[in-house]
Amino acid sequence: MECFRIDESGYTGFDLLNAEQPFQGATAIAIEDADARRLIREHFPKLQADELKYRSLARRSTNHPRLLALQKDLLTHYKCITYVCNKRYLLLLMFLDYAVEPFYYERGQNFYVNGQNYSLASLLYTAGPTLFGREAFNELQVSFQHAVKEKSLQSLGDLVQAARNTHWQNLPEALGPLAKYAAPECLEAIASPGVSTDAAMVVLQSLISRMEVIADGAYRVEHDQSKNLLTYHDLLQRYIDHDESITFRETEITSITFPLKLQSVTQVDSKSSPAVQLADVMIGAAIEAANTLTGQRRNGGLDAQAVLALYAEHQLIHMLPSIDFDEQKRFRQGTQASEVIDYFASHFHK
Repeated sequence: MECFRIDESGYTGFDLLNAEQPFQGATAIAIEDADARRLIREHFPKLQADELKYRSLARRSTNHPRLLALQKDLLTHYKCITYVCNKRYLLLLMFLDYAVEPFYYERGQNFYVNGQNYSLASLLYTAGPTLFGREAFNELQVSFQHAVKEKSLQSLGDLVQAARNTHWQNLPEALGPLAKYAAPECLEAIASPGVSTDAAMVVLQSLISRMEVIADGAYRVEHDQSKNLLTYHDLLQRYIDHDESITFRETEITSITFPLKLQSVTQVDSKSSPAVQLADVMIGAAIEAANTLTGQRRNGGLDAQAVLALYAEHQLIHMLPSIDFDEQKRFRQGTQASEVIDYFASHFHK
């Protein structure tokens, strides 16, 4: 049975505003440990460490050509999927899902039609600080994140007040439901059990959508035993156990169908799994490239453009803000965003 090895980077739980780690992602590679071990020996014949780690290797510029060559080998000869998301942008999408959309749903309007929620989140990400006041808009995001986590009357009241403290009248379509109406349907959605700002489900859903397409048949997943990946492990097991027959169209090029072809998920010690170590290299390089290109880090690691140039379009999934609104509309036209959110919330959130 085909096996995909997964590793993640940038996981900060419910905190999507972590300044040190603005991006989160994961890589899945269909490769056997024997092939992984051979590639490591070929590209790093003098490696003394017990485990191949991207962060350690990237510190030395002499390793950079080898790291790029290793990734090129993987992307050319093996099935690879890498997913990267901007966590603040994702938080704004979640804000629209729970603090805005229920208001429009109650009034019979489809807030998600043709992906307009992605366009609005991109507008908020790009222009929100100017429209609403930088400090006030930042406090709104902090308050939303806190309210989703705490679900207390105090935290929900603080969120409404934070919305009212912004210049919300500059775009009432986005902040009016909270600031003007304190919409009970929105507050109820935020306080619902299982609603979380943890991005693990978003990351996994994207990876699985692609793994399901490129897997030849039934397949399994192995991932590291790290504490961060425990959340991924539990979600994957819930996906595997779900036996209802249903398909959702997510974007122009992706859909997800249950039951999955995924059959099992196993935790392994990355020190004994060369394949998982290669997944660490792939996602480490992708996250570093995202940080470099957005000015979050000074370029001291791999050349970010060189890393991205290795990927074919279908091998890299990203959730990043874009103000190309026409393209956003075309890419998500006819998708089932509302249905997907409702279905996953009711079946997979705890």
